[in-house]
Amino acid sequence: MVVNYSKWDALELSDDSDIEVHPNVDKRSFIRAKQNQIHQQRFQRRHQIDTLRYERIINDGLLQRIDKLLNSLQEHAQQATAPGQNPDEFMMQALMDCAGDGDDDDVPPKPPQGVHTQTEEPRYSVMLASLVDQVKKEVGDKPQDWFQSYVKGVEGHKNKVNGLQIELNQKLADLEREEGKKITSDSIHTGFSVSSVAKEKEKAKPAPTTKSETVEVLNPGALKKDSLSRLDSAGQSSGAEADVDEPVPKTSGNVEDEDDEEHIEPTELGKSFAKIKMGDYKKCLQFISENHAVVAERETDGLLVQAFNAQMDGKPEIAKQCVHQALLLQYCRSLGRDGVGLFFKRITTPGHQAQKVFQEDVNSTYARIRSRCTELIKEKESNAKTTETEQIQLHAVDPNTSIHINIPSESPSEEVEVKAREIFETFPPGLQRALESGELAKVNEVLGKMSVEEAEEVVEKLGEGGMLSVEEGVIDGTTEEGRERLKGLEEKARAEKLAKEAVARNGDTNEVEVADVDD
Repeated sequence: MVVNYSKWDALELSDDSDIEVHPNVDKRSFIRAKQNQIHQQRFQRRHQIDTLRYERIINDGLLQRIDKLLNSLQEHAQQATAPGQNPDEFMMQALMDCAGDGDDDDVPPKPPQGVHTQTEEPRYSVMLASLVDQVKKEVGDKPQDWFQSYVKGVEGHKNKVNGLQIELNQKLADLEREEGKKITSDSIHTGFSVSSVAKEKEKAKPAPTTKSETVEVLNPGALKKDSLSRLDSAGQSSGAEADVDEPVPKTSGNVEDEDDEEHIEPTELGKSFAKIKMGDYKKCLQFISENHAVVAERETDGLLVQAFNAQMDGKPEIAKQCVHQALLLQYCRSLGRDGVGLFFKRITTPGHQAQKVFQEDVNSTYARIRSRCTELIKEKESNAKTTETEQIQLHAVDPNTSIHINIPSESPSEEVEVKAREIFETFPPGLQRALESGELAKVNEVLGKMSVEEAEEVVEKLGEGGMLSVEEGVIDGTTEEGRERLKGLEEKARAEKLAKEAVARNGDTNEVEVADVDD
């Protein structure tokens, strides 16, 4: 970029090496005298400028009143030509007609400091009266046409004042031009300064959390220890899904745990900004100017999360719009408060590079979200299929037999029963209710909600407590190996049944034949 240095030519600088004086003259004294001369000339020039400006104002006011006097004379021209009309009385009446409304209108403005300090400026009425007196002297005592003589005399003085104004303006222009040639410390001023503060809207007060009473124990860690409280491969706690048919009411502890987790969501302000149509940059700029808090980083992250959720829900248009608005806020935040207007100006200019860069950023960000959502949907579908197949179910080995559930007594007497009751009380409430019902289907339903490791542990404890009358080894009917084993057992049982029926039929036939022979 080419820099124009011509404005610095107006600087008035002095260099000691450029000054050559007579050897008998002190150089420093000469420099100080030169500086004093420059300051004195500058002071006199500014004083003349102020004086001429003030005199111009006075002359303008006087010209206005001279025009009023001439208009008054023209309006009363017929009265002046009437016989017996006294010129002095007529002129006095004209002066009274053109007088101002009050003293404030008749008093000239106060002069600046140091201007016309010796004499006080007369009123405009006094100036007009003096002008009329001068005209009267010029006309004489017995003119041929005293009215026309007075009018020509007033117009002559008006022309003199106008000529004075022309000379005054010319001289004032020359002085101001000379004053503007050099840059001084008095010329330094603030060229442009503006500031604006966007008041943030009052945030909604959070709802008060309720408190609940808790029981204090000697060993708090003992309450947290549970043989089933370990995480499986899916990340769920042991036995957590076994109690879904009876939801646990939320307590203050649950609310605090949820509050501790950081959920990145856009506020109502961010959601309102996301609803603005993509491409309506004028409305976006107006919204940001009125609500500057929307450019916070939390709003950008929240809109990106909202775009991710919309893509997962099968709403690509809403997802891309959220990405567009989120990146718009991110660019505005990175450029700062002063760069917001410049950014919008560039992206709204057709063919500008900034518009192309911004659109490419939006498309690439949305493409990453779309590909990630596609991967998660496929992974979720595969996990769902895996979860449906990997379950532990209880089946009887022999189709003719059934599994009996034995619940230990609440008041056991023997040591074996005490141990079985302790094991039973460690089970989740949902599993306890299923065992108490005595129905194997309900027990299998609860086991199906557990992970494979949890269900195996439960079945092992059921065997230790003697609560299931089953043969050793439990067949998992959902696995390939278990299905083949069940199929083999069923075929074996069916073959044994057919064999028994065949033997029974053969025995009946022999008895019939023997009876016929005896007869």
